[in-house]
Amino acid sequence: MSRVQLALNVSNLAEAIHFYSQLFNTAPAKVRDGYANFAIVNPPLKLVLIEGDGEPGSLNHLGVEVENTQLVQDAITQLQSAGLATDIEEQTTCCYAVQDKVWVNAPDGEPWEVYSVLADAEAMRVEDSECCATDTAQAVSLKTNACC
Repeated sequence: MSRVQLALNVSNLAEAIHFYSQLFNTAPAKVRDGYANFAIVNPPLKLVLIEGDGEPGSLNHLGVEVENTQLVQDAITQLQSAGLATDIEEQTTCCYAVQDKVWVNAPDGEPWEVYSVLADAEAMRVEDSECCATDTAQAVSLKTNACC
């Protein structure tokens, strides 16, 4: 099952986890230092909370989580056929997971990713990764402002 992802910047992870646990009546699927995500069944949503990255309460990025790498490849084909600029990442460590993904920016610069989680990871990102960078210029050039 695919689901939309919404990644938010938060100032206090514990408070945000408490609020969203109550709002969606579910516990987080993963909690790490400065990071949490919820795999919400109803409505189907992957909610990601990132502490200390960007303006609290602001959008970090958007995405679509898909079931497997083939669906990421299908998205790449579809996006490129539509003439959209893409940034493809394979086997990348991002948001405490190893992922295959493709990034594309909306007309106003909002970064979207289509991704599949391949495995859990011990680190938020690899040291030289652009993952979760906060530079707006990077987001516009498809070096997105976040990952997950």
